[in-house]
Amino acid sequence: MTYVDATFAPLRKTGQIKIHGAAAFDGIRKAGALAAECLDMLAAEIRPGVSTDRIDRLAYGFGMDHKALPATLMYRGYRKATCTSVNHVVCHGIPSEKPLREGDIVNVDVTLILDGWHGDSSRMYAIGEIPRRAERLIEVTYEAMMRGIAAIRPGATTGDIGHAIQSFVEAQHMTVVRDFCGHGVGRLFHDEPNIVHAGRPGEGIVLKPGMFFTVEPMINLGRPHVKVLSDGWTAVTRDRSLSAQFEHSVGVTESGVEIFTLSPRGFTRPPYPV
Repeated sequence: MTYVDATFAPLRKTGQIKIHGAAAFDGIRKAGALAAECLDMLAAEIRPGVSTDRIDRLAYGFGMDHKALPATLMYRGYRKATCTSVNHVVCHGIPSEKPLREGDIVNVDVTLILDGWHGDSSRMYAIGEIPRRAERLIEVTYEAMMRGIAAIRPGATTGDIGHAIQSFVEAQHMTVVRDFCGHGVGRLFHDEPNIVHAGRPGEGIVLKPGMFFTVEPMINLGRPHVKVLSDGWTAVTRDRSLSAQFEHSVGVTESGVEIFTLSPRGFTRPPYPV
């Protein structure tokens, strides 16, 4: 894997890792903050009886109001502004008119394009009172993401990120999904490098200042195996165990890491104080 100055790189995936400068940090910082603000807004709207399609319409309207385009809309034929993954759906759940029920958990994944930059983030929401096992899954998933992010610094490797996540999750008797991973982000929705949420210390790609990517572990209460449904998008746990995910977009700095998608209201994991 080679590295290239993002200023001179073509606006497509080339197999090279783009290294961004100060102006790019400013651009993606604004896009990330907007995506986080959208997820904050949704916290007051997500409750029993609300459909995931309504959540999707609210996110779409938020983007339009802020002159930002939802990146998923018509991406490879996908027809919604968000992904909404409920209970045993691992990722890429398609919003529908089916109402959320007391005890459900749902991940909402939002990517907004602002001035050409992608702000990509997802967050878990609890629908009313949820079982303790679901609360514990959400707690572990959030902590796993943050431990992975804490491993990011110049000279570290993608394997260090994966190891930080995997070693913590498996110690809690849960499993890390291997079929999906984090990815480079910036002016492209999905770019190099892939960020696998399991690994060995020191292995993988060396991190350098100016790299942008997501950390977005998917954690299952049961086994790690998933399958994609006939719609071509929705991934579910094969054993129908609960799954959770959090996602931040980050940049490698000279001294460590910057998280671009932190909640403006200080929301981390549910319950959110709305």
